[in-house]
Amino acid sequence: MTHVCDLAVIGLGALGSSTAWHAASRGLRVVGLEAFEFGHDRGASHDTSRIIRHSYHTPAYVALTFGAYDDWARLEDQTGEHFVTVTGGLDLYPHDAAIPAADYTSSMDAHDIAYDVLDADAVGERWPAFDLPDGTIAIHQARTGIVPAARGTAAMARRATELGAVLHYNTRVEALVPRADGVDLITADNVISAGCVVVTADAWTADLLAPLGVDLPLTVTEEQVTYFAPGRPAEFSPDVFPVWIWMDEPSYYGFPTYGEDTIKAAQDCGGPIVTGDDRSGAPDEVMRERLSGFMRRVVPRCGPPVRSKRCLYTLTPDRDFVIDRLPGHPSVTVGLGAGHGFKFAALFGRLLTDVAVDGESRYDLSAFRLDRPALTDPSYEANWMV
Repeated sequence: MTHVCDLAVIGLGALGSSTAWHAASRGLRVVGLEAFEFGHDRGASHDTSRIIRHSYHTPAYVALTFGAYDDWARLEDQTGEHFVTVTGGLDLYPHDAAIPAADYTSSMDAHDIAYDVLDADAVGERWPAFDLPDGTIAIHQARTGIVPAARGTAAMARRATELGAVLHYNTRVEALVPRADGVDLITADNVISAGCVVVTADAWTADLLAPLGVDLPLTVTEEQVTYFAPGRPAEFSPDVFPVWIWMDEPSYYGFPTYGEDTIKAAQDCGGPIVTGDDRSGAPDEVMRERLSGFMRRVVPRCGPPVRSKRCLYTLTPDRDFVIDRLPGHPSVTVGLGAGHGFKFAALFGRLLTDVAVDGESRYDLSAFRLDRPALTDPSYEANWMV
């Protein structure tokens, strides 16, 4: 049986659900297909909290953050739910940090984003739960906060359905067959004939595109977040404790309490290389102890670890997004968040819909093209530190 639609979406995590929502908002006939069940934990859009912030390393990313906040607010208006919890945020730079603080301050300066630069003593006075090494500086940005992962993804999928999108779960796309006027999506039971398709399949993206002659140099890692139980949870509540990121190698990040009396933290890009289908899924004690050791030094009142969960990062060599039509196949658009895209999720679907349908966006997306050196030059040296 063949079904016809204007736009099909492959992968209904955060980016795909957002695309279905925005495309349906434009009055398009939308079909979404997800290989696993609704709300599954095999990818990168499950669990509780994600960071949202203006603080970023290039002006192009900072420009996108305005749209991200706007579209999360738009989703709040349309659903009646609350998604953005503002906590303030600290980017923490130890002496000789691997990530340049100037990249962040200059990028925010380019967009007139206000921030404060604090030393370790000032951080300790304002947030006594920290014990920062001497020489650490902190960039504080007041609008940094938290957005919900599973709940936000579910809300975008639900809104897409309310607007007429048809979303199929437990339905794996086995092949893409471009046509002169669109593309066919082959599943075990059906053919979806679409005017265009947006691929937001994350860890499964490269395998899906390989038969089209596209070799994307993506690396999939299995990451781990851990929840800690502080002795005094009120000391870490969102109204008194910020989101924070340790801007060095290795890099770590963490949250205040959010929905329960625990605080979540993780190492960025600290997990083993895996594939979407070949990964552990089980907590890793070595990773947990490495994180716990850092927490005991820098956030000593964090308390003991109580549970860990795994997720996947699908990384480009330069850690930049992909938002682009596939060269040679203009009916196929690819979206990748490169392990830091969720904060932009409410906006991401708008960008992908605009590129897929109109071929352009009002935002500068040139850094996210598929023909950039990081994705085409075999000698490009990967760097995931951002």
